[in-house]
Amino acid sequence: MLPTTLDEAVAALQAVPAAVPVAGGTDLMTGVNAGHLRPAALVGLGRISEIRGWQYLDGEALLGAGLTHARMGRPDFSALIPALAASARAAGPPQIRNAGTLGGNVVSAHPTGDTLPVLAALEATLVVAGPEGARREIPVSHLLANVDMLRPSEVVGHVRVPLLHAPQTFLKATGRTGPGRAMASVAVVLDPVQRGVRCAVGAVAPMPLRPLEAERWIASLIDWDGQRGLAPEALAAFGDYVAMACIPDPAPAEDGGEAPALPPAAFHLRRTVATLARRGLGRALA
Repeated sequence: MLPTTLDEAVAALQAVPAAVPVAGGTDLMTGVNAGHLRPAALVGLGRISEIRGWQYLDGEALLGAGLTHARMGRPDFSALIPALAASARAAGPPQIRNAGTLGGNVVSAHPTGDTLPVLAALEATLVVAGPEGARREIPVSHLLANVDMLRPSEVVGHVRVPLLHAPQTFLKATGRTGPGRAMASVAVVLDPVQRGVRCAVGAVAPMPLRPLEAERWIASLIDWDGQRGLAPEALAAFGDYVAMACIPDPAPAEDGGEAPALPPAAFHLRRTVATLARRGLGRALA
């Protein structure tokens, strides 16, 4: 089935409840090829032109869920939302970036999805199409945390992203040279209007993590009316604060004995997150 509008896609899913919507198919086909998924039918979203672009709306960007990573990585999009463009450029080799879509990355909700920490830091919202022309909005963080899930026959049509017009960064560490699956990723976004710092860490948990206390602490140290720079010691402390919040020490033993040591792999991951957070904030403040 190849609908040309969101409402047609919803109707197709209503007609065949076991059908699965597909855009780029990069995650879906991985599951199919591995034998984990056997969709009864597919509803292709590739011909729905309304979800392949973006528009400005009341200080926000309304991004089509069908935007590919390759399209988001281009300079014009990078000028709009730099961190999201950086995450799109980091999303694997060219064949993946050419096929994979923003909406697919969100709905698949894979922990290593590169756009997810950026959307979490930007506090983005999904615009979902449902039966009888209905539209509703879901915070991206709610979907990823399974707080508010897609209902039967619903399709993600757009992603609403606030335009902060402020520095933002995305950094990613992989286990090999070149584009690959994230071992850890960090998005840092400055919000000068609210005088806040937003940080989200990806790939270390089932969903992106927001170290809220670390955000509030570092925001209180920034001279928002001045140069906004921070001493290297403050940047390093922020990195450690973020890393400890996301990868805490093991709980003490129940018998009152010493807490077990953090496993070497987790310790290395914590150091990686600390480095990414420190560098990300440093670049945003530069």
